[in-house]
Amino acid sequence: MIDPSLMSDMLSPFLVSLKLATVTTICLLLFATPVAYWLAKPSRGPIIARIKVILMGVIAMPLVLPPTVIGFYLLLLLSPSAGIGHYLLEHNISPLIFTFEGLVIGSIIYSLPFYIQPVYAQFLRIPKSVMEMAQLLEPSRLRRLMTVALPQAKVGIILGSLISFAHTIGEFGVVLMIGGSIAGETKVVSIAIYEQVEALNYDAAHMMSGVLIIMGMVMVALIASVSRINQRGR
Repeated sequence: MIDPSLMSDMLSPFLVSLKLATVTTICLLLFATPVAYWLAKPSRGPIIARIKVILMGVIAMPLVLPPTVIGFYLLLLLSPSAGIGHYLLEHNISPLIFTFEGLVIGSIIYSLPFYIQPVYAQFLRIPKSVMEMAQLLEPSRLRRLMTVALPQAKVGIILGSLISFAHTIGEFGVVLMIGGSIAGETKVVSIAIYEQVEALNYDAAHMMSGVLIIMGMVMVALIASVSRINQRGR
């Protein structure tokens, strides 16, 4: 049997993880969707095309780099002794390392390719004739994005959101490096499981891992369902 106080300690990391995944996904929806749209648009010259290729490569780095490497350089960047952290300290602003806000920044960077790729692919599938007609009827670029491009790419946006949410729930290396393990603030469920295993509390580790497995199966089912709908719609 697991002690009731331990149950309370186990609930907090799940809440932090869910909060982190929700905030990260919302930020990606707001800021990464326009980036994916711009990347998918035809380039007006070789310089812009090269910039897009470089940017796509930078965005894809979390797919090939270990999470600890990304977390390490984010830690240096946000540290009060250098980078952004030093700038914040000079202006009497609290540093971002070992805070929930720092976790959000790290999660956005680490989850960016998992959101960008399906959204970018969906924007590419929009027929050129549709966008040309929209350009004739609607001179505003923002309105074309809101009324034409986004509805056409909604399946990719939903897929990217689901994948990013699920990916954030399971993050470990990045959040450990820049967030540590502060109860109720930065201790996410993956770190809590690691600590329970270190303490040889296998019952607690089993229970938290089991919840994550169930959540993962639900997310995989949702992603598969959306992908199936997308295949039928082609």
